[in-house]
Amino acid sequence: MMTYQLVEILSVNHSQYKGKKVPVDFLNITNQGVEGDFSLSSPNSWVCLLDQSQISLYKDITKDKNLAYGEFGEHITVKGLQYVRAQVFDRFVSDNVVLEVVRKGTKIPEKYREPSDLLVPGAGIFCRVLKSGTLKAGESFEYIPKIYTAKIISLSDRAARGEYEDLSGVEIKHILEQFFDKKRKLFSIDSVLIPDSSEQLGKEIWSSIDENDDLIITTGGTGIGKRDITVKTILPLLDKKIPGIMEMIRLKYGMENPNALLSTGVAGVKNNSLIYTLPGSVGAVREYMAEILKTLEHAYYMLHGIDVH
Repeated sequence: MMTYQLVEILSVNHSQYKGKKVPVDFLNITNQGVEGDFSLSSPNSWVCLLDQSQISLYKDITKDKNLAYGEFGEHITVKGLQYVRAQVFDRFVSDNVVLEVVRKGTKIPEKYREPSDLLVPGAGIFCRVLKSGTLKAGESFEYIPKIYTAKIISLSDRAARGEYEDLSGVEIKHILEQFFDKKRKLFSIDSVLIPDSSEQLGKEIWSSIDENDDLIITTGGTGIGKRDITVKTILPLLDKKIPGIMEMIRLKYGMENPNALLSTGVAGVKNNSLIYTLPGSVGAVREYMAEILKTLEHAYYMLHGIDVH
């Protein structure tokens, strides 16, 4: 069982004006941000967290020992944030409030004009509100890192009968593991092998969608044969298609191998899941994954309304 790091709330801070904030007894956190705070006038009315260690570092640099909580413009001053490696989509959960990271600040500069420069773009953590409620000093957050979930569905009548091993699904899993490890993200990957059955594929797809899997990748069944049912099964389910990436892959590799142009694979979105349909050969899987991974993280940000421009 995973244990989560606790982050202690030292102060909650508020101001109707731009810049420094002052400690208050409690904050009302709404879906729009901090109630009554100046930040609500911004298009991005995020809730800002700042760790005490950053304040101490500022004091060491400037020799200013008379800084109060809130002077850096943070809504919530915390202790323990330096022990976690917060990334976008990680969450901070208290008894009443759930915050999700949408942006991380940069490393602390060596010089400042004002303490509030820390947060623009600064060393703070910026969050959107998933659950509204009140926060007080003395409470704590549980830091819960995002775990990316992926499902790999291999389709092959012969492999399902045990006539040969499913190498393509194994290769996709290996490539994804390397990708998530390099990005230093937590992940969970589930793999399943089924025959070329539209009914079974539909059940697997809907199961993943209902479980809010972040990524669904199929391999096999994207050709033009009568048993190639992947695309015609998945295409009607998509909320949006992402045609560009598959068109580019077919064109890029079809220039060297014209047979690659016969793949009918599609990519798209259903609810909160990104879906990609790949051919069944190991070589094609490597080619497709090499291109898909170039935009995978950005696609997930876009799907969930995170502006990374």
